[in-house]
Amino acid sequence: MTPLSIAFVTQDDPFYVRVFFEEFMDIRDRSDAIKAVVIAPAMGKKSFLALLRQMYDFYGPWNFLQVGVRYVFYRLASKLPAWARRGRFFSVDQICRHHGIRATYARNINAPEFLAHVAQWDLDLLISVAAPQVFREPLIGLPRLGCINIHNSKLPKYRGMLPNFWQMFHGEKTVGTTIHRINAGIDDGEILMQEETLIHAGEDLDSLIRRTKVLGARFMVEMLRRFRTNEVRALPNPKEEATYFTFPTRRDVAEFRKRGFRLI
Repeated sequence: MTPLSIAFVTQDDPFYVRVFFEEFMDIRDRSDAIKAVVIAPAMGKKSFLALLRQMYDFYGPWNFLQVGVRYVFYRLASKLPAWARRGRFFSVDQICRHHGIRATYARNINAPEFLAHVAQWDLDLLISVAAPQVFREPLIGLPRLGCINIHNSKLPKYRGMLPNFWQMFHGEKTVGTTIHRINAGIDDGEILMQEETLIHAGEDLDSLIRRTKVLGARFMVEMLRRFRTNEVRALPNPKEEATYFTFPTRRDVAEFRKRGFRLI
C-alpha cells in the first residue's frame, strides 16, 4: 500500500464539522501524511449580519437562543489550555493542534496565492468536508488523484444545501452519505463510495447530522484505504436524475415542524 499525501478544506464549525474531524483523527491510518487542514470562512460571501439573519430565520427565536449560547460556549472553550479541557475539543483548530497537524486559514481557496501553497504541498488528494467555497478548475487540477467531497445524501438526489434536512422533510426512511470526485458542477462528480443510514424514530435534525458526521469520518477512512490499494471504482452521478435544494426558508422550517420533525 502506498501512503497518501492529503489535505482538507473545511470551515470553522464547532457543532458538526468538529465531530467529523474528532472521529477521523482518532481512527485514520497514520501512514498518510496530512499536509494541512484549511479552514475557510463559514459564512462564505455572506456578511456576519446576513448569516445571523439566516440562522434566526432557520431556527426561530427559542432554538436560535439555544444555539447561540452553545456557540458562545464553544468559542470560549476553544481558547482553553489542554489541561482545562479534560480531553474535550471545541474547534477544528484545537483538534489539529492536538494531533500535530497544521491548521491554516484561507479567505479564498481559489486565489493564486492559495493555489501556490497547494502546489507546494505536492498532494495526492484534496478533500472537501463541508467546504464553504466552490472548487474552481485550477484548484481541482492540482492534486495527482484529484479532489473529493463527502456529501450527506445518496447522490444524485438531494444535491445542494443541508441535505439531511431535506431528506427528513420529504419523509425518507434513510439518509445517504456519498464520497464523490469534485468537478466544475455542484455535487456532480463521479460517485466513489455510497452508503445509507436509517433515520431513527423521533430523531431530531441536530442528532442526525452529528451521527452522520461520525459515520462520514469512518467512510472517509475506508475511502482513503481504497485509494492506497487502487480499489477505487467510479460510478456515474447522472444529472438527469438529480434534485437540488437551497438553504431552507422560514416557510420550509415551519412545514418541517408541521410534519412532526424537530431541529434540535
